[in-house]
Amino acid sequence: MNLLEHELTYPLGDTLPAFGGRLEVAPGVYWLRMPLPFALDHINLWLLRDRIEGREGWTVIDCGVSTEDVRRHWDTLIEHEFEGLPLLRVLCTHNHPDHVGLAGMLTRRFGAPLWMTVGEYAMGRILSVQMPGTDPLATYKHYLRNGVADSPQLDALRTKTRSHYPSLVPEMPHAFRRIGDHEDIVIGERTWRVIIGTGHSAEHAALHCAADRLLISGDMVLPRISTNVSVFDMEPEANPLTWYLQSLRRYEICDEQTLVLPSHGRPFRGLHRRLQQLHAHHAERLTAIEQACRERPRHGAEAVQIIFGRTFDTHEMMFALGEALAHLHALWYAGRLQRQQGEDGVVRFATV
Repeated sequence: MNLLEHELTYPLGDTLPAFGGRLEVAPGVYWLRMPLPFALDHINLWLLRDRIEGREGWTVIDCGVSTEDVRRHWDTLIEHEFEGLPLLRVLCTHNHPDHVGLAGMLTRRFGAPLWMTVGEYAMGRILSVQMPGTDPLATYKHYLRNGVADSPQLDALRTKTRSHYPSLVPEMPHAFRRIGDHEDIVIGERTWRVIIGTGHSAEHAALHCAADRLLISGDMVLPRISTNVSVFDMEPEANPLTWYLQSLRRYEICDEQTLVLPSHGRPFRGLHRRLQQLHAHHAERLTAIEQACRERPRHGAEAVQIIFGRTFDTHEMMFALGEALAHLHALWYAGRLQRQQGEDGVVRFATV
């Protein structure tokens, strides 16, 4: 949690939209909220009044996961909050299940196109069909290679046939409209500039309306928690933390009074201060890990304890280990650590 959260301001206070309801945060911009079956128990979606080729309707940004609860809330929204107008476009910031899980259902229901960056769309297609290398066995090997001790719980990944992703994203639309960095997208009366960020995901799209000082930040900038930045089994040489910190610099163009509309937490102001907080947070973690590696070589599972100081279940470990590896890799790519694989097959990092 962000211990410096008091430095941010929340113009709506503690007000939240009900699941299946909407709350206007700017003219024609509505905050939707959907439940998640995780410790992080909600996602924010954004419903924008739109007009495309003379047709009145809505653009929705992100979709929620594919669960019966979320489907039921969408039915309620469509019946009571859409004002009898259709969904004209589904725009997903990135491929994670809480953002794209119901894209297939919504695009099919309304005949609306999916708008997404090509990197996010491609990754979503890969993960939703569970191509080789994205299955539970690949995750199991990733855990072992990075020092997670084998256990009955971990060993169950060997025989597990379905990964978490396809259960929450049962289908991806078979076609999409590509969006790109610095592209201007007209939604209703506003023009939004696409800001691409990496590190949290492949090619995350945030939307910035400079004229009205609005930023739909997706997962790139959150007020209460730090965005997960992970090395996963499919890209074991990645350097996502460095990419993420570089991407944060791209939001410095936003006015200090910008209203940030994040995917988790409440709309807030204080973007520049939050960017500083995130840089400082990761700098502290990098220092702690580097100091520990001076004592002796450390593997990813040990770095998890250094960063978090607690244990995780098998699913949570995927993100905790990924985050620990992201910090180790940032130091390794910067030349501050060296990496070697031991005779036991475990990868460890030590100071140069």
